[in-house]
Amino acid sequence: MADTPVLKSGITLAVIAAICTALVASTYQLTHERIAANEQAWLEQSLQPALSGLFFDSGVSESRVTIPAPHALPGSEDAVIYRVYSGDTPVAALFVVSARDGYAGAIRLLIGVDIDGVVTGVHVLSHRETPGLGDRIESTKSDWVKQFDGRSLTDPQASGWKIRRDGGEFDQLTGASVTPRAIIKAIRETLGYFDANRAAVFAAPPDGQDETSE
Repeated sequence: MADTPVLKSGITLAVIAAICTALVASTYQLTHERIAANEQAWLEQSLQPALSGLFFDSGVSESRVTIPAPHALPGSEDAVIYRVYSGDTPVAALFVVSARDGYAGAIRLLIGVDIDGVVTGVHVLSHRETPGLGDRIESTKSDWVKQFDGRSLTDPQASGWKIRRDGGEFDQLTGASVTPRAIIKAIRETLGYFDANRAAVFAAPPDGQDETSE
């Protein structure tokens, strides 16, 4: 009977493990829907800044399309597009892309473009630019990104899509020129992609739905 204590310990540990597993499963069942709802609300809120002045009645994140790399949009990873509608009518597209040529690495951007090809807003999602210099691309630190609102592929013309130092129409950031150049380039490339692929952007089935789904 020398093995009895060991056997009892093993049974005790097994019971504790089973109880812990049950508790984890129960907690997940109780919280995963709430977590998913919170994540959805956060996503909707984060997309709103790039849709200034537009009327729409769809959820901003309801119709998402992923464009596999390589593609003609900025960035080397897959690009994401959120389509926004009023009823069944397309209103705008939100592009999640990366400006690859930032001073400290890629700059993740959210670029809103309305159905007519006009920028509705630009929002910086993430970056590693220099604090006090390049980080002023953040809307919480300056209004620099606001200068792109209302612009389009032809406003300005191609030669104007540069910082003023380079002969263009856009302000740079004091002490930082690499960062603005990267963002300006990314915005114009996004506008060019939308202009060339407008119909395809809104015709593509949303993620999780294939071409034959109804």
